[in-house]
Amino acid sequence: MRGLVKRYARVEAVAGISFDVVAGTTTALLGGNGAGKTTTLSMLLGVLLPTGGSIEVLGCDMLRERHRVLPRLNFTSPYVDLPKRLTVRENLAVFADLYGVAQPSLRIDELAAEFDLAPILRRPYGELSAGQRTRVSLAKALLNRPELLLLDEPTASLDPDAGDRMRSYLERYQKASGCTMLLASHNMGEVERMCSDVLMLRAGRIVDQGSPAELILRYGRDSMEEVFLDIARGNVDEAAPGLHAEGMLR
Repeated sequence: MRGLVKRYARVEAVAGISFDVVAGTTTALLGGNGAGKTTTLSMLLGVLLPTGGSIEVLGCDMLRERHRVLPRLNFTSPYVDLPKRLTVRENLAVFADLYGVAQPSLRIDELAAEFDLAPILRRPYGELSAGQRTRVSLAKALLNRPELLLLDEPTASLDPDAGDRMRSYLERYQKASGCTMLLASHNMGEVERMCSDVLMLRAGRIVDQGSPAELILRYGRDSMEEVFLDIARGNVDEAAPGLHAEGMLR
């Protein structure tokens, strides 16, 4: 991703950011509300067209070769609902068909067992609790065994036990498959546990980057939550030590 810009009339949601994500790792995209996280993920997914800049995903130009990339990636977000009148199994079957999943019933049953969805497979999606919808969305995101997984608040609404099990599954999946993950989260414990790199955004710009341990040391704090608060509240200089001029990870 180079020089990525997204404008809405007079509002610049993303202001010329550039970064790389190392294959097989998890990178966090952090910032307060309105920092540009979801907009960036939406452009990576091809849902939004950028105003300017370029995006390369899995070796392909996302603006010209999106059809080559989409079967190889997936996403989850609590802000994107599935059809509410369809049952959980019907929803997963539709997406399995869209992604061309081999033996879709078997794959759905595998994920249902992993995410404890078997008791609700026949229930309409619209009747589920927020936590149940989150688990269904995660199952949907893994149907096609993606090489790139975009995670927007993936454990939102989950209780601590379910959240831990989801994170453990994602870690195992990444280790087994080599999947690359980009995570937008407000759960700083999740970020410290899962991510090797962190991009800190404010007002559509990357204002710092580094591993969780590096950022905690750099800001003289005890946790990523304290670092996040410093940056989100503007308590630090935007020209943070170690940040490239473009905000590029590597």
